[in-house]
Amino acid sequence: MSPQSSTSLLTGRRVLVVGPAFAALAQGPLAGAVLEQAGLERLIGIGRGDADLILIDADAFAPPALAAGVQALALAAAPPPVLVAGAHLPAAVARDLLRLDRSDILDAPFAPEALTAAVAGLLTQPEPAAPTVPQAHDVARCWAVIGAVGGSGASTIAVEIATQLCGRQAKEKSVCLIDLNLADGSAPAYLGATPSLRLGDLAAAADKLDPAMLQAFVTPVTKQLDLLAAPRDPGAFELVGRETILRLLECACDSYDWVVLDLPRHRRPWTLEALGGCDEVLVVSELTVPALLAARSLSDEIERDLGNGNKPRILLNRVASRMFGPAPSTAEAERALQRKAEAGISSDWEAAAASVNLGGPISTHRPKSKIVKDIQALVERLAAQAQATKAA
Repeated sequence: MSPQSSTSLLTGRRVLVVGPAFAALAQGPLAGAVLEQAGLERLIGIGRGDADLILIDADAFAPPALAAGVQALALAAAPPPVLVAGAHLPAAVARDLLRLDRSDILDAPFAPEALTAAVAGLLTQPEPAAPTVPQAHDVARCWAVIGAVGGSGASTIAVEIATQLCGRQAKEKSVCLIDLNLADGSAPAYLGATPSLRLGDLAAAADKLDPAMLQAFVTPVTKQLDLLAAPRDPGAFELVGRETILRLLECACDSYDWVVLDLPRHRRPWTLEALGGCDEVLVVSELTVPALLAARSLSDEIERDLGNGNKPRILLNRVASRMFGPAPSTAEAERALQRKAEAGISSDWEAAAASVNLGGPISTHRPKSKIVKDIQALVERLAAQAQATKAA
C-alpha cells in the first residue's frame, strides 16, 4: 500500500497510542489519524466506540504491566483492532493477543512500510459479528449437585443431568454446567473439553462482569451446553473471593434457562449463598454406611443453615441390581439416612469407564446404560415439578 493510500485509510480515524514508539510517527505513517496518547490503564474496558485502532509499544513497559494491559483488552466485550510492536514479546501477551478478533504483532525495530502494511491489514479486515450472548430469562432454574464423600460420583451425575436437560431444550446455549471444584474439577475431563475459566482474569474483571463478558470464560460443549470450569490449580480457591463467585453465578443465571452447579463437598465462603439460590440441592451418596451417614449429616447441615425450608434430595449412586451382597439395600439405606432417597442411580462401571476414557457424557457413548435411564427419569420428574411450581 502506498503512503498516500495509507494516509487516506487513516484520515479521521481515532488511534490510541500506548507508548512512545508510535507517537513519533504522527507526521509519517500515521499522518491523518486523530491520535490519543495514554498509558496501559486506558485499555481497561475500552470498546470499538472509543477508538478505531490501538497501537502498543511493548518495549516501553515491564512484562507484568504489559500482560495485564493486554488481558484487559482480551476481557473487553468488543475491543478495537490492536497492533503490538516489540523486540521481545512475552508469551503471555502473545497468548492473549490470539484471543482477540483483530490483532497483529510487529517486530521492532520496524520500517515505516511494515507499519503501514500491518495497520492496513487490521483496518481492512471485516468487523467481527457481535458475540452470541444467551438471552436473559425471567426465571432460570439452578440445580446443585454435591457429593457426601469423595469419589461418590457427583461430578459424573452433574454432567449427565446437564446433558439430559439439554435434550429438553430446542434453542442453543440454554444449559450451563459450572464446575466449582476450582482446584481439581473433573467435569472438563469427563466432557473432553478444555477449561477456559481463568480465575486471575475473572477476579480482575469481577466488577465489570456481565452476561456478555461471561462468554469470554465459557467453553462451548454442544449447541445447548456451555461449561464454566477452571484449569487444575492447587491454589485456585485463593485466587477468587466470595463476591466474584457469586457474581459469576448471577451472570450465569441471567444468561441460561438451566444452570447446574458441581459443588465441592467442603464448605467455602460462598457455599451457603450459592446453595440458597438453587431450586434443587442434590446430595450424592454411595451405598456404604460411612457415605450414608455423611449424606445424612450434610443434608441436615444444609437444611439447618439455609433455613429457607428447602430440603436437599439424596441420590443413591451405584445401586447394584443383585439381591444379596454386602451393600445395604435401598430400604436399609433410607433407615440410615432417616429420610427417603429421591432416586437410585444404577451401577454400570463399564459405561462410566467408557465415558471417562473417551471424553463425553455416558449418554453419548452408552445411551442404553441404566445410568442414563435413571438420570433421565430423575430429570424428567424434577423438571416437571419445576414447571408445575412455575405455573402455580
